[in-house]
Amino acid sequence: MKQVNIGGVPEHFNLAWYLTLKNGEYKEEGINLRWHDYYGGTGAMCKALRDKEIDIAVILTEGITKDIIAGNPSKIVQTFVQTPLVWGIHVAANSKHKTISDLKGTKAAISRYGSGSHLMAYINAESNHWDLEKDLDFEVIKNLNGAVEGLTNGKADYFLWEKFTTKPLVDDGTFRSVGNCPSPWPCFVIAVREDFINNEEDTLKTILDIINNTTVDFKHIPSIDKTIANRYEQKIEDVQDWLSLTEWSQEVIDEDTLMTVQKELFNLNIIPEIVDYNKLVTKI
Repeated sequence: MKQVNIGGVPEHFNLAWYLTLKNGEYKEEGINLRWHDYYGGTGAMCKALRDKEIDIAVILTEGITKDIIAGNPSKIVQTFVQTPLVWGIHVAANSKHKTISDLKGTKAAISRYGSGSHLMAYINAESNHWDLEKDLDFEVIKNLNGAVEGLTNGKADYFLWEKFTTKPLVDDGTFRSVGNCPSPWPCFVIAVREDFINNEEDTLKTILDIINNTTVDFKHIPSIDKTIANRYEQKIEDVQDWLSLTEWSQEVIDEDTLMTVQKELFNLNIIPEIVDYNKLVTKI
């Protein structure tokens, strides 16, 4: 039995992995695939790949692109979710800030430097024509629970996180939403450590075949909206809205898309250079 470790955020995007694991589909192929939840998101997974704690990560496109350029010995092997991530911009329920423009020059809560919440704060600032040096400030809060604490006690002023994941916190009056900031590219990719690709290519192909076979028909699984609503404690209408906006992919990310990601990160001074497509991607 091949031992393989995979990481991802504990969110509805990754339910297909849970379903295939529950069905024992990897074990049928002689693969003991162990899923690890990363509440700290992309930054935590980048570290886990570097430290060889996981072999595979289902990870934000911009975050892993930045970290591979910074020396992470991993490669993107496939797009996982083709559609953009809709980031909600949140403040504490009792915050004096009412609009996105009110947040100019205030402090953003981020899970860690290099995380999606960090990078998207830059994207939001740029789209609102803020000064990226003067109008951005950060407070590291580790995860969603840390954001609840940080915004409530005033350590930070706003927080960007996937809007449907945080919707229950808006509904119960913990957060208030002041707007959205969609990522300008496909949101999740599958990244794999290079030594695993080199040594276990057949195992990796089998894992990708299994997950792709599920995601291609994911929306047609009977009562999938109810399953998601129950598992992730969300309202059925929110889940249906999310499903209508979300498309999975079974293809490798294309060169033009990855160039768009790199140009944006470079313009924001988040990466020092734009690199060749083949430094970031391996086609399996």
